[in-house]
Amino acid sequence: MRVPSLLVGAALVGAALLVSGCGSTGAGGGGKKVVVAAFYPLAFAAQQIAGPSADVQNLTPAGAEPHDLELTTGNVRDVVGAGLVLYLGNGFMPGLETALKDRSGPSLDLLPGARQAGGALAGDPHVWLDPVRYAAMVRRIGAALRDRPASARLAHRLALLDAAYRRGLAHCQRRQIVTSHAAFGYLARRYGLEQIPLEGLAPEAEPSAQAIAHLVDLVRRAGVTTVFFETLVSPKLAQTVAREAGVGTAVLDPLEGLAPGAAAAGADYFTVMRANLAALRKALACTS
Repeated sequence: MRVPSLLVGAALVGAALLVSGCGSTGAGGGGKKVVVAAFYPLAFAAQQIAGPSADVQNLTPAGAEPHDLELTTGNVRDVVGAGLVLYLGNGFMPGLETALKDRSGPSLDLLPGARQAGGALAGDPHVWLDPVRYAAMVRRIGAALRDRPASARLAHRLALLDAAYRRGLAHCQRRQIVTSHAAFGYLARRYGLEQIPLEGLAPEAEPSAQAIAHLVDLVRRAGVTTVFFETLVSPKLAQTVAREAGVGTAVLDPLEGLAPGAAAAGADYFTVMRANLAALRKALACTS
């Protein structure tokens, strides 16, 4: 979330000149509608709904954190000229929100509606980790793309995923999950878990030695067997706390993006969420 205002401003000026010079209409190659999605979950939903009828562009490259995205002139040009932009507001990607001010076409902020589907968690944007809230986002994207049947099919798949989580996490010896940062509040709320984050909502925070000692004590008192770390963030803190507390580690993916090469290997929102469920069941000692 560190986008220098001068960089964004310069990119906006350059993009505005380029867009005005080429008369952008929001159409890509072959006359397809161009949809710019802020990051992976939004791009995935748009691709699943629109299929080959639209050119869906993910603004955040594979392996990158959307929080850290700094817009280039090319990024801003894509945003300004797109037929539709899908994003999460409230400062999740402030550089993108700045670029959106120069748009005349439709831009859809998917955060407010998703937060309303069961109450908001202050400052937490990770609504897509709750399949029910993500389904609400999918329906809004389907309406914007004028393909409600396709969005209904995707929402049905999410309902099945929700049912799998409900069954899989219904009978567990433990209900507390220790995570590297506070990204799993919506998932925890949906399925009756308690999240204990080692860091706040900003994964780059670095606690002091005294804070680490406190975290180790917290893990021991919670009686957990696993500290979860993420794929796109350094696991150093989670590994340190787990080692000092004498517990194991495992991956719990916040799905802000896929690792490079993961999509080519067959990974998508559903495979990652099912891997998360398997990791949770093992850590919490759940039974069928």
